[in-house]
Amino acid sequence: MRIGIDLGGTKIEIIALDAVGNTLLRRRMPTPADDYRKTLAAIKMLVSESEQQLGQHGSIGIGIPGSPSPTTALIRNANSTCLNTQPLLQDIRQLLQRDVRIANDANCFTLSEATDGAAAGAASVFGIILGTGTGGGIVINGKLHEGRNLVAGEWGHNPLPWMSTEEFPGPDCWCGKRGCIETFLSGPGLSGQYQRITGEALSAEEITKAAQRGRKTAERLLQQYENQLARTLASVINLLDPETIVLGGGLSNLHRLYQNVAPLLPEYVFSDNVSTRIVPPLHGDSSGVRGAAWLWPADEHA
Repeated sequence: MRIGIDLGGTKIEIIALDAVGNTLLRRRMPTPADDYRKTLAAIKMLVSESEQQLGQHGSIGIGIPGSPSPTTALIRNANSTCLNTQPLLQDIRQLLQRDVRIANDANCFTLSEATDGAAAGAASVFGIILGTGTGGGIVINGKLHEGRNLVAGEWGHNPLPWMSTEEFPGPDCWCGKRGCIETFLSGPGLSGQYQRITGEALSAEEITKAAQRGRKTAERLLQQYENQLARTLASVINLLDPETIVLGGGLSNLHRLYQNVAPLLPEYVFSDNVSTRIVPPLHGDSSGVRGAAWLWPADEHA
């Protein structure tokens, strides 16, 4: 049995999978607000109760909104700020008295979709999150590629490629830079672009509905968003050339992206042919927690 935990800013979710990926149990609870010790206790409680209910122990993988530093092993870049600078992996292992694996939540999403999701069978997969932020992950031949510095796939904190005069230099990003992809393609980024044009504060979902009702400004902005997404994915293809790109997060529910983005790629990809598949996730918002469970592959299953 594999246990996966998605440690989010507002909820902690746990799933138990059997050997072939069937769900044995799934439950969630609110994340203790800005309290590291209570968060640890909540994880222990969820694991204990789940294993007691199922009558068996499992390997444990955890997806987090950040990553451990390869130098100090302390958590960094987590929007759940109580995790930052904490030795989370060490503390969880000690608390649960067993080995535990931790990975960035976008990496878990990608691993899930590459294992038994929309990109199953692909030799190379790039997964991206288009939500509050813009995380990304890479899976090669079924193995998660985290990189020397544990930041592989962090496309969202590169600058938007091929910026127009109107786009340059781009909005300020929380990371300290300007013009990061995240400031354009995240949900708040799309909303910010709309507000700068119209003065009206609408969510990404509301902008989409406005376009469907025929509001021209909303439609023009969505077309611009699709072009920006095409540029960023083209830069990934030029570097990594994955077989499949899986979109996740709230904005991955925009069905028009799967029709409109691919035809824009040839203008920016350094090739005479672009056959990269761009697909929605098979497991939807379950992919992150499922991917955490898959951090233990069959040949290393604890």
